[in-house]
Amino acid sequence: MPHFTVVPVKDQAQSSYDSLEGINWVDYRDTGQENHDHHDTVSSDGHGSHKEDSPFLNSADAASKKNDFYDRNLALFEEELDIRPKVSSLLSRLVNYTNITQGAKEHEEEESTEASRRKTPKSPNMGTLMGVYLPCLQNIFGVILFLRLTWIVGMAGIMQSLLIVLMCCSCTMLTAISMSAIATNGVVPAGGAYFMISRSLGPEFGGAVGLCFYLGTTFASAMYILGAIEIFLKYLVPQAAIFHATDPLSNDSAMLNNMRVYGSICLILMAVVVFVGVKYVNKLASLFLACVIISIVSIYAGAIKSMTHPPEFTICMLGNRTLVRDRFDVCAKTVMEGNISVPSQLWHRFCLAENISSAQCDDYFIQNNVTEIQGIPGLGSGIISDNMWGNYLQKGEILEKAGLQSVDAHGTMENFGMYASADIATSFTLLVGIFFPSATGIMAGSNRSGDLRDAQKSIPVGTILAITTTSLVYFSSVVLFGSCIEGVVLRDKFGDAVRKNLVVGTLSWPSPWVIVIGSFFSTVGAGLQSLTGAPRLLQAIAKDNIIPFLRVFGHGKSNGEPTWALLLTGLIAELGILIASLDMVAPILSMFFLMCYLFVNLACAVQTLLRTPNWRPRFKYYHWALSFLGMSMCLALMFISSWYYAIVAMGIAGMIYKYIEYQGAEKEWGDGIRGLSLSAARYALLRLEVGPPHTKNWRPQLLVLLKLDEDLHVKYPRLLTFASQLKAGKGLTIVGSVVQGNFLDSYGEMQAAEQAIKNMMEIERVKGFCQVVVASKVREGIMHLIQSCGLGGMMHNTVVMGWPYGWRQSEDPRAWKTFINTVRCTTAAHLALMVPKNVSFYPSNHERFTDGNIDVWWIVHDGGMLMLLPFLLKQHKVWRKCMMRIFTVAQMDDNSIQMKKDLATFLYQLRIEAEVEVVEMHDSDISAYTYERTLMMEQRSQMLRQMRLSSAEREREAQLIKDRHSLVRMGSLYSDEEEEVVEAPPEKVQMTWTKEKCEAERRNKNNAPENFRELMSLKPDQSNVRRMHTAVKLNEVIVNRSHDARLVLLNMPGPPRDTDGDENYMEFLEVLTEGLERVLLVRGGGREVITIYS
Repeated sequence: MPHFTVVPVKDQAQSSYDSLEGINWVDYRDTGQENHDHHDTVSSDGHGSHKEDSPFLNSADAASKKNDFYDRNLALFEEELDIRPKVSSLLSRLVNYTNITQGAKEHEEEESTEASRRKTPKSPNMGTLMGVYLPCLQNIFGVILFLRLTWIVGMAGIMQSLLIVLMCCSCTMLTAISMSAIATNGVVPAGGAYFMISRSLGPEFGGAVGLCFYLGTTFASAMYILGAIEIFLKYLVPQAAIFHATDPLSNDSAMLNNMRVYGSICLILMAVVVFVGVKYVNKLASLFLACVIISIVSIYAGAIKSMTHPPEFTICMLGNRTLVRDRFDVCAKTVMEGNISVPSQLWHRFCLAENISSAQCDDYFIQNNVTEIQGIPGLGSGIISDNMWGNYLQKGEILEKAGLQSVDAHGTMENFGMYASADIATSFTLLVGIFFPSATGIMAGSNRSGDLRDAQKSIPVGTILAITTTSLVYFSSVVLFGSCIEGVVLRDKFGDAVRKNLVVGTLSWPSPWVIVIGSFFSTVGAGLQSLTGAPRLLQAIAKDNIIPFLRVFGHGKSNGEPTWALLLTGLIAELGILIASLDMVAPILSMFFLMCYLFVNLACAVQTLLRTPNWRPRFKYYHWALSFLGMSMCLALMFISSWYYAIVAMGIAGMIYKYIEYQGAEKEWGDGIRGLSLSAARYALLRLEVGPPHTKNWRPQLLVLLKLDEDLHVKYPRLLTFASQLKAGKGLTIVGSVVQGNFLDSYGEMQAAEQAIKNMMEIERVKGFCQVVVASKVREGIMHLIQSCGLGGMMHNTVVMGWPYGWRQSEDPRAWKTFINTVRCTTAAHLALMVPKNVSFYPSNHERFTDGNIDVWWIVHDGGMLMLLPFLLKQHKVWRKCMMRIFTVAQMDDNSIQMKKDLATFLYQLRIEAEVEVVEMHDSDISAYTYERTLMMEQRSQMLRQMRLSSAEREREAQLIKDRHSLVRMGSLYSDEEEEVVEAPPEKVQMTWTKEKCEAERRNKNNAPENFRELMSLKPDQSNVRRMHTAVKLNEVIVNRSHDARLVLLNMPGPPRDTDGDENYMEFLEVLTEGLERVLLVRGGGREVITIYS
């Protein structure tokens, strides 16, 4: 027993360990207190997830002092601490992790000096109010509230307007609940909805919805710009218009052209501002938000004031028709000049002559009186009862007030421009699409998650509070507008009846200009925010590298500004501006936002229902039913607002999804769709486990056994080509291979082999799975694959393996013995077997056979595989034009004519089109060629056996002397152990000779001529002669009939029960297939695979 001396050692201060760790190590155990570069602590793997860098900075130093660093209490784990960190160091690393937003913050820092760029990032410190609540308010309140809400109330009435607001706000509230659950399920880096959806539903959904969200944000910038230009040209500076209408009917087209020109100029200016510096946009954000809040407050103030002192905005009515107020001065037919009544400007608009008595006037003008009514009756006027229900109009229909006395008369079209009329046809569904953008913007908080002190608390609280606030404002605004403003004024979109004033501005206090200026600046600010956010969203999608053609938009200026993405955003926004109509652009972006919200709800519902282990949101007030309700509302709103836009938006998303799927986005983000696939696969596998498939459902589920060369390249890739042509993407394909060696030593080699096979499968377009096993012997590895591949009901039923080429020339019998052993294994496992011979001559996937035959030689029936395989091959474009011929062999006692009829009937019932031939094989004497061929085969086998015998004896003698002191297990001469040992290069061995050994060696030399004479006098075995006779005769017939066939399929004879005849079996197969270019040897699995029944 060894003796140990225990020496007491004074305990060192803990600080010394910490200092050693801090100075010399940069691994998980880093305390985080040293001044390391923060960019070295966390890196990205390119898949959107974070991983740690190498744990060492100086490996040599670390190795020399390794024993000093490890904590004595963790000595048991000291060899693994470089890959499995201490809990304390892991927690330290996680706490010090800072997530910088992908929004504007880092771009502002990048634009600063080089020194400031190297500063340690400040920890996020924004709370719920500044970080989530106010940004959401700024994004939700927008152009629709000021420019279209009064018009929506006028057209739809208070009740239906409340329903519209309720639908849209409920949809966004349910989406916010789902978004809160996703956002509080771990750290959400910047990227907002795109990040959440892509990491929850996978790259395909993420890319599709991310691009939809990007397009929605881009069209939102166009909508805000159009709103700003509408305010500018209609209410601020009307005289700035470039195009003027030549007649009242062309007024709309002139206005649209003005919008296009000024909108394009405004877009260019905004893009330049965003390009020059985002920090200016962010600094002005507070000003824009203040404008919005002041404008809303002025509306409430004006509504309250209207109870006692309604504002003076009179409307001039001709009968019950509303007149455009800025076309005349006095609302009367005549005016008093002195004591004389003279025609007014209004008279001259409707009448041709100066003289009242002889004038030719419009019939409606003559028969109806001109009256003035109050445009803003006020909150206490009771006008709410008139505005309660809808009053939808067709395009060009004149705004009329119900209840006013009117004589119906036909007026002339020349005076049409005097009346306020509807510019577009309205309906409930149209108004839903126009209003919905005013409910969007709920993602602003999640986009800033990197700046929040406690994102998992602030995002749900701030977002839900912001939606609640805006919803209350919208509900109260609908009621206030309907209670204070005359119905015809509400339906007057551009304020023609109130001297071209903004309708909502007529209610505000102290002046309409508060609303006009405030709404102008708020829409400009919202447009700038959209133009800032959209390029960054596109850049985030491009950097994830899931959509190859967007890769260029991931680049930008040296400071990270997305220049190319900004250019594309500007071009798309220009398309929206060229539409030039706010009412037409709003439904477009509604579609894209609704699509985005739909998938946010879907992501939450899927994660909740699947009960993913990682699904642990801090926000607990969610339920999958709420998510499904939100998803259903999004889908309903899409089709309610515009069914054709909905189909286009879904088509765009679907095409992007299929494109990403086609390109093969190799991203593993732990998404819910993968979990859904796993659940569906588990369910399907359990269903398949009930029993074996019915004959009608049988199809070859392939296990393709591949051989790899020394460089781990696939030796016969055409085996994969054949498999892809046979499967055509249907069913199960498992590609297996064996790496010889020890699993512990060969694991890396196994992974390399697996990757090489996967690459070749991708090239050959084989859709399936790859499995590589490590085994000490190849035949054992193949047996493992045959036994263990597949899962449950998804098991292979057919094995495809290559032919052992060159087996005759090789002294090593392992190749053909492994081949025969595999044939025996498949037979024992009741699996079908296919052996493509001369596989290198098989066609590639790019070739096309325009003619030719696939010949089937049906010699024995083993389940109908020979019938089914040509039919499956002909489904592929390579073999589609080939004709199918079936040959069967008739013996002397068979009726060949009846056989042909029966076979034709059988094929007809199988619904297989093929030409039928019966080949008669007469009994004939065994030819001298057959006898000689059998003799040569047996002589060769005997000679090789003797060569292996002498070689084995020499090696055994050397091994006995070399391992003198070891126990040697003497196996049989042809044991598996000897065959599978890789032959080492011959070594010089010093042999000890004895008298007995010398005499034995002399006897062996004397026996050599006798052995040769014995070979010459050898007589072939009669059973071998019979088998060779069959092989030769069948080969003659097959070559005679099928020498020009594109492919020959024939039954593969089974191996002999006695293993001594294995080598002869290989010779029989060679003789059977001689002279044929492409042969497929087929062996059934012992069950019927084709049926005549439906």
